[in-house]
Amino acid sequence: MKKAIHSHAAPAVAGPYSQAIEIGEWVFCSGQIGLDPASGKLVEGGVEAQAHRALQNLREVLHAAGLVVDDVIKTTIFLADMEDFAAVNRIYGAEMVSPYPARSTVQVAALPLGARVEIEAIARRHS
Repeated sequence: MKKAIHSHAAPAVAGPYSQAIEIGEWVFCSGQIGLDPASGKLVEGGVEAQAHRALQNLREVLHAAGLVVDDVIKTTIFLADMEDFAAVNRIYGAEMVSPYPARSTVQVAALPLGARVEIEAIARRHS
């Protein structure tokens, strides 16, 4: 049986989807962009600030599921411009824990609200 996960500390969803879905020991987190949950607006400061905020939002959703970053198995990073790869990679490397999750990074044509980075994750609850 699947269960929706919701955190008030992360931005509210803007459509027919959940912040995350738990099924058994697995949690599938929707993509997070650099939205400030209080204002509903992208944080200022460019891709670095957006990457920090996206990861913070992701941590909040994981926390609502009773998980932490160490429980993340796989992430996908979506970039509006692959030129931002090095900056986002540096922030990601500092905020994630080793052994790092498997990861894909892709450039996309556009992201919601003009965001420059979006990060989604799959995590597994320890038995």
